[in-house]
Amino acid sequence: MPASRIFNKKVITWAFYDWANSAFALSVLAVLFPLMLGRYWVGDGSGADTTVRLSSITFLASVIVLLSAPILGTIADAGGYRKRFLLIFALLGALATCGLGFVGQGDWPTALALYLVASIGYYSSIVFYDSLIIDVTEPRNYNMVSTLGFSVGYLGGAVLLALHLWMLKSPQTFGLENSTEAFSYAFISVGAWWLIFLVPLLLFVKEKHSPNEVQSHPIRAAYAELRSTIFAISKYRNVTIFLGGYWLYIGGVFTVIFMATNYGQRLGFEDSDLVMALLISNFVGFPATMVYGVLAHRFGARKGIYFALTAYVGACLWAIQMTEVQEFYIMAAVIGAVQGGVQGLSRSVYASLIPAEQPGEFFGFYSMSTKFAHVLGPIMVTIAALLSDDPKWVLLALMPLFLAGAFLLALVRVPPHAS
Repeated sequence: MPASRIFNKKVITWAFYDWANSAFALSVLAVLFPLMLGRYWVGDGSGADTTVRLSSITFLASVIVLLSAPILGTIADAGGYRKRFLLIFALLGALATCGLGFVGQGDWPTALALYLVASIGYYSSIVFYDSLIIDVTEPRNYNMVSTLGFSVGYLGGAVLLALHLWMLKSPQTFGLENSTEAFSYAFISVGAWWLIFLVPLLLFVKEKHSPNEVQSHPIRAAYAELRSTIFAISKYRNVTIFLGGYWLYIGGVFTVIFMATNYGQRLGFEDSDLVMALLISNFVGFPATMVYGVLAHRFGARKGIYFALTAYVGACLWAIQMTEVQEFYIMAAVIGAVQGGVQGLSRSVYASLIPAEQPGEFFGFYSMSTKFAHVLGPIMVTIAALLSDDPKWVLLALMPLFLAGAFLLALVRVPPHAS
């Protein structure tokens, strides 16, 4: 099928939500919040103290979304509320992100509280965004469409982060007094960016009604349907095995993403070096993720996931002996080349395995597995930080996650277009 027919208006406007929320993932999760927490809100704490606070609040956000995602997904299917829930959680996340711009020095409890709310909004909105992929394209195009979303997201996140780097390096250019004020406006800009680029999806993506949809008592129907799905989940052998493997390897992927800045900070790299590394990762990720989608469309998604996991193992082994910032840049480029591919292709493989009439519910389980992975990573990071002040131990603990996840993925029977 020609690319012009695959990438139609519905697909492009759906993908632009990745452009919208990836600014939060890149600027806030990966850069702004870890830097401000360590240098401004905590300030006098040790590197390990900051790591424990950061990983602990990430753990809490993940647990909350983990417990709520399946229920919310089921309610969304039962009542036809997926777009409405997406809007609610995006608003919640964006407003809390703007609030971070007004937190004063040393007030780390308020910063952590707002970060918790923003993270819940971000992760919960993705449940409903992911489930809308079945409304915008056909199963045979999932690989290309899913990776398009991640690719557009990397570009959008990198564009805004480049602006933030300019603001931090030259605040006077923007009429700001210092870099602290630049940080504040950066948080506000992320929230505004998130809301502005949510609008195209709300206007042009139409939510298909499920044959299981009910018009009254959706919460009661949600609990009944969820109980039924939990009871019947064993019938979906491929879904169960895939989620087990995905939980393991994506736990390693997200641990690398959310701890990269903190890791570089503890190695003594400058803030500007860390931001530059994230920019490299995302500008590499934009074309690389698109290439991933094209190759997976032809050769199968599973092969692409295997390649990415191999790259992660190599990058972690490289990082263990890292001492120079140039090495950090190289690692950022390698991770950028594969992180969008492994996430996009995982989403497309899962979409090809689930029943088409229950997307919100099953993507609720997908999000739950993702949140289990988010719980796994912070637990590992927290334990490593408590046992040793050497951050490199965290990387060693990630190796089994990538290897065991790849092994379980090999046991999944996937449709020909995803193999």
